[in-house]
Amino acid sequence: MNAQEQNRRALKLRRISILQLCFVLAGLTALAQTQVTGKITGATGSVIAGASVVIKGSSTGTVTDNAGNYTISVPNANTVLVFSYVGLGTQEITVGSRPVINVVLTGSTTELNNVVVVGYGTQRKRDLTGSITSVSGQDIARQPNTNPLSSLQGKVAGLTVVNTGRAGASPTVRIRGVNSTNNANPLYVVDGIFQTNIDYLSPGDIESIEVLKDPSSIAIFGLQGGNGVIIVTTKRAARGTTRVSLQSNVGVQRVQRKIDVTDAAGFKKLYSAQLANRGAAAFDYTNYNADNNWQDLILRDAFLTTNTLSIANSAEKTTTLFSLGYNNQQGILKNDQYQRYIVRLNEEIRITNKIRIGGDITGFHYRQQDPGADLNNALWAAPIIPIQAGPGLYYTTPSFQRAQVSNPLARLDLNNGNSVNRGYRVVGSIFGEIKFLNNFTWRSTLYTDLSFASSRSYTPLPFRYINLGEGAARTDTTFDQTARTSVAQAQSENRKFQQDHTLTFEKTFNSKHRISAVAGFTTLFQGNSSLSGSRRDTTLNVPRDPNYWYLGIIGDNNPTFNSGGGGEESYQSFLGRVSYSFSNKYLVNATYRRDGSSKFSAANRWGNFGSVGLGWVVSDEEFFNGIRGIDFLKLRGAYGTVGSALGLGTNLYRNLVTTANVGVFGDNVYTSVTPATVPDPNLHWEVVRGIDAGLDARFLDNRLNGEFTFYDRTTKDILTVVTLPGTAGDYLYRTNAGTISNRGVEISLGWNDKIGGDFTYRISGNMSYNKNKVESIGNTINFQLVGNGGTNLTTTGQSIGYFYGYRQTGIYQTTAQLDKTPAFSNSLPGDISYADINGDGIISSADRTNLGTPFPTYNFGANITLGYKGFDLIVDGQGVAGNKIYTQRRTSTFAILNYETNRLNAWTVPGSTNVEPILDNTRGNNFLFSSYFLEKGDYFRIRNAQIGYTFPKSMLARTGISNLRAYISGQNIGTFTRATGYTPEVSLANPLASGIDNGTYPVPAVYSFGLNLTF
Repeated sequence: MNAQEQNRRALKLRRISILQLCFVLAGLTALAQTQVTGKITGATGSVIAGASVVIKGSSTGTVTDNAGNYTISVPNANTVLVFSYVGLGTQEITVGSRPVINVVLTGSTTELNNVVVVGYGTQRKRDLTGSITSVSGQDIARQPNTNPLSSLQGKVAGLTVVNTGRAGASPTVRIRGVNSTNNANPLYVVDGIFQTNIDYLSPGDIESIEVLKDPSSIAIFGLQGGNGVIIVTTKRAARGTTRVSLQSNVGVQRVQRKIDVTDAAGFKKLYSAQLANRGAAAFDYTNYNADNNWQDLILRDAFLTTNTLSIANSAEKTTTLFSLGYNNQQGILKNDQYQRYIVRLNEEIRITNKIRIGGDITGFHYRQQDPGADLNNALWAAPIIPIQAGPGLYYTTPSFQRAQVSNPLARLDLNNGNSVNRGYRVVGSIFGEIKFLNNFTWRSTLYTDLSFASSRSYTPLPFRYINLGEGAARTDTTFDQTARTSVAQAQSENRKFQQDHTLTFEKTFNSKHRISAVAGFTTLFQGNSSLSGSRRDTTLNVPRDPNYWYLGIIGDNNPTFNSGGGGEESYQSFLGRVSYSFSNKYLVNATYRRDGSSKFSAANRWGNFGSVGLGWVVSDEEFFNGIRGIDFLKLRGAYGTVGSALGLGTNLYRNLVTTANVGVFGDNVYTSVTPATVPDPNLHWEVVRGIDAGLDARFLDNRLNGEFTFYDRTTKDILTVVTLPGTAGDYLYRTNAGTISNRGVEISLGWNDKIGGDFTYRISGNMSYNKNKVESIGNTINFQLVGNGGTNLTTTGQSIGYFYGYRQTGIYQTTAQLDKTPAFSNSLPGDISYADINGDGIISSADRTNLGTPFPTYNFGANITLGYKGFDLIVDGQGVAGNKIYTQRRTSTFAILNYETNRLNAWTVPGSTNVEPILDNTRGNNFLFSSYFLEKGDYFRIRNAQIGYTFPKSMLARTGISNLRAYISGQNIGTFTRATGYTPEVSLANPLASGIDNGTYPVPAVYSFGLNLTF
């Protein structure tokens, strides 16, 4: 064998050896892999399908089958397995030598241990004894709303939010009904400062919102908390990170529902019938050949964008957050627009481990353009006129409405850009905090809120108009030669100064007794002033240029109107709260506040308020261990008293006078004065007392959670103005005379689960019922409060502001029916027939009765959230029931107006209808307020539907982006209701005159695209 052959053979042997070695190593590896099996169950013994089993530090894993079983191969005995499931606590177990590992996953305490912001401090959620609901900032920023409060709609049981589509407008918010005939708005507390609105906040700047509903939770806020409290916490920089975040969305708003009015043919048919019913001559339509839907011409698809850019940085001793916000919202009514700019800076410095100082400042600027027109004009204008003949030349409405109703598009164009509205606001605070003796913390905070608003407006010369010929009158063109330009100017300023000083003590004794206590002193001063004026130039015309829109441009010898106002008020308070927990099972919370207010006389200035709340975590008792299916159960109850003076006028205890008769003494004439308002010498604030009882529970391995609350809240000593006769005329007497109750229940349920390893879902819902009743008004006198000219009434035994009128029973069909049916003396066939409530055989004002409440009896909301890998789907629904809407837009008779399509079914001959009266606007009985003009306010709305995708981190690894989510969203995309207006969300702002649809601004659907980006 030669050397070459020997080398080939040696090489072949080496190859065989390497191959054999590989097989051996593979076999050893296979032998080293160990199979581990087991079963995962919940605390109640129920199997958990879809639970995750993962080797720690790797992507290797599996999920349990429908029987809760799993099998996984592990490399060695030191392997750590991670067992997890949505809503349950995660466990990590080292394999060791065990081939079978059965695991019991118990409820996660993370959510129960979450901190909830309360008055002047925080508490764990499981320690609460009151009724507080928390909404995360993520849920707030998810929706394309310029005002964060709009995003609360449907998310909190017992909370009523009425939105409006008007650009930049704030929603109306009510907590557990209406507590007063005066102001019913809640108090907002933003990072400690008391506010009446949060318009200056960007949704992207909010960390969380807490809604405090029961008197035990709000008692610590004293005189200003009677209507409930909403606490807003803004974002802070997280320690140890530097982060840049962008939240941005852009969308379009569209009116989904328009009011059905007649077209040209329908209008001509109905107006001709109306003239015939009155025996009047037919109208000459020869020159009226147009067919316009004015709503289509004045409404538009409107642009909307909301953006927040924030930069957060944390160093060893400091944390800083800087954010910029920009919102631009066009109104769906042409020319309506609102823009705002927000800049915010938060800084915290840790001088030592015991001493911190910091501050927060927010700057806010808005620009608003009024549309200069209203929706009713478009509903009333006859559809038969042409629009425009050329620049500055428009057609007028027909003679039968020309003096009262204008060409809607001409009105919009004439007033476009005729106002300049600007506002500026700065809200800031600085604080210092010292921890000492291990358990004590002293914190002092100074706040300020300064705002300034100005507006300037201009009334231009009118357009030229074409009056179309009617009958013998010929077509002509007119211009109002008497018209003159005018300017108006207004300014207002608001200032607020607040200081809070608190001492907090926290300590746990013997691992069972946990005490948290806070005592404090606060003061609040707020003042405002306003001036306004207008001038009309009788000789020259002011140019249509904003640079000239100042009062001084017109000489003071021209007609001038001016007014002004203002006021100041102050509060001083002492407060305290003690929270005690024994073994995390027995809970006690007690609060006290002593408040003084300059609104009332020195003898009645101070009030004492307090509360006590008790809780029992039943599920932590030993006897509960054997109960399966219930993971957590807490019973809670609370009682509290709180004042209600928010929004009341200043110096209520002072006499006001007005001019009265004159006297002549010689050559001189003197004017006398008489009391205009006389206060009760014992006048004081309203007092709210309430009881709460409820339970919080979690079931089925924490997948199902629920809250149930019953409440009974009574407001006593309602501030009321009574008209009393005097020797020189009637005068107003201000006193405490009334009691209002709100009783109801609140239910919240949620199911959180997972299917397989990638699909998660959550279903939640809430429902609340509220019964409002005026227990007494006037106490010892038969007294009524009237709203909206008498359509709303507040009396003892009924709800606040209920609708008061006649109940329709049908239509009088014949004179024979009239002869045997109660009626007005002038009723005719075709008129509305009303119920004879008092049974005297005739219809009179004594037959008016309670027709229903404008306030929803039921509020409900629902949410479905689905997740699969990076995709998510969110659907929110919301609605109300039990209320009525007054369609006041249908009641005007000052001119011949366009008709809504329900009038196409008007009575013509006996048997033609038993609902719609005859077409004749001279028959006043048919326009009396009655149930004919009321409709059900019930509705359910798909509030939000959103599909999003979160990009995997592996895809973003080289971009510098740590998180990226893109989404498309539809808001208010479907509304199910029998209401006929633009929206069933009509105003509830005035407790005495709510539920009125007099051309309510539409709440549009919003279709948007958004990005959440983090570097």
